[in-house]
Amino acid sequence: MKFTTLIKPEQLAQQLHDPQWVVFDCRFALTRPESGRQAYAKAHLPGARYAHLNEDLSGAVTPTSGRHPLPDPGLLAGKLGLWGVERSKQVVVYDDSFGSMAARLWWLLRWLGHDAVALLDGGFPAWQRQGLALSAEIPVVRPAEFHPVPDDRMWVDSKAMLEALRQERVIIDARPEERFSGFIEPLDKVAGHIPGSLNSPFEDNLDMRGNFLKAEELRAQYESLLRGAPPGEVIHMCGSGVTACHNLLALEIAGLTGGKLYVGSWSEWITDPSRPIVGREAS
Repeated sequence: MKFTTLIKPEQLAQQLHDPQWVVFDCRFALTRPESGRQAYAKAHLPGARYAHLNEDLSGAVTPTSGRHPLPDPGLLAGKLGLWGVERSKQVVVYDDSFGSMAARLWWLLRWLGHDAVALLDGGFPAWQRQGLALSAEIPVVRPAEFHPVPDDRMWVDSKAMLEALRQERVIIDARPEERFSGFIEPLDKVAGHIPGSLNSPFEDNLDMRGNFLKAEELRAQYESLLRGAPPGEVIHMCGSGVTACHNLLALEIAGLTGGKLYVGSWSEWITDPSRPIVGREAS
């Protein structure tokens, strides 16, 4: 059985020693970039590799890019091979922040043509609550060959976003409401949002325990936002192209597939002052 969206802790626990499975710890905090690696060193799921958002899952930042540009597909493929990922492997990703960081690797693998990747539902906290095994050992990995087949139809750039505005396409922003509204902005130089975009914070995909809502609940939630727009024409964004992947995963669970990721997102949009915004300069 191939897992392509979510996997439960008890399901993963049965597969931890299967060499055909590869697990990634993606714990990361935007304001404390080393905290995830430090947490991994103390305890992680047995056999898990650590993937750092800035160093492994993003490209080099430039004056005109967002905070987390797409990594070079060849470089990422090389790392995936060193981590033991190949076409036949089932990949599982997790973090300790409700999937907000790990969803980025879920999306990146699909972008590179590997759809056998699932997010651990509930993440590290759910694993701990069930008293499942943890380890501080760094796994010994047998390298593999990962051959990427990037599908660049899955994402858009700022030029395409300007065209989307002209066409009045549906744009969904996954940031918290207070950042979307421009009330606060802890990370970027300008506060606010793209005109006409809709706010659907990624946390709204979750129940009170941090697990994803059921497929039918997610479908109803997003259909009310899409208002009849084809899911494949909807563009998803956030601050830097990370938590928007959480919304894309939710839509995949709901069966509303094909949405596009604006990789640069708000942090790229605001690098050009000629692009329209609704908001104000962050204090």
